[in-house]
Amino acid sequence: QVQLVESGGGLVQPGASLRLSCAASESIFTIYTMNWYRQAPGKQRELLAAITGGGSTNYADSVKGRFTISRDKAKNTVYLQMNSLKPEDTAVYYCNANLLQYNYWGQGTQVTVSS
Repeated sequence: QVQLVESGGGLVQPGASLRLSCAASESIFTIYTMNWYRQAPGKQRELLAAITGGGSTNYADSVKGRFTISRDKAKNTVYLQMNSLKPEDTAVYYCNANLLQYNYWGQGTQVTVSS
């Protein structure tokens, strides 16, 4: 059972930056696709960014150019760098590890963007 633990959320003003971290309990990055999702109140969970085992990345249009996904294999940690944050980015952010029928989730970290 892979354990994922997110950190780095908080309350920031519009235009600020945050970096979220997701620490995995095992070395899985070379075979699992790592994803960042978010869920705002009353809305469906949204896929924001993904990084494959080979290192390819993809982004949702809503965050392209502002968010960057990366990973540190030595630390078993995947990151989500978020720049130019907007109030509509307010949500609980989740880390996900996916390989075929295997799907693991972190507990989520709250990001609130407000003046």
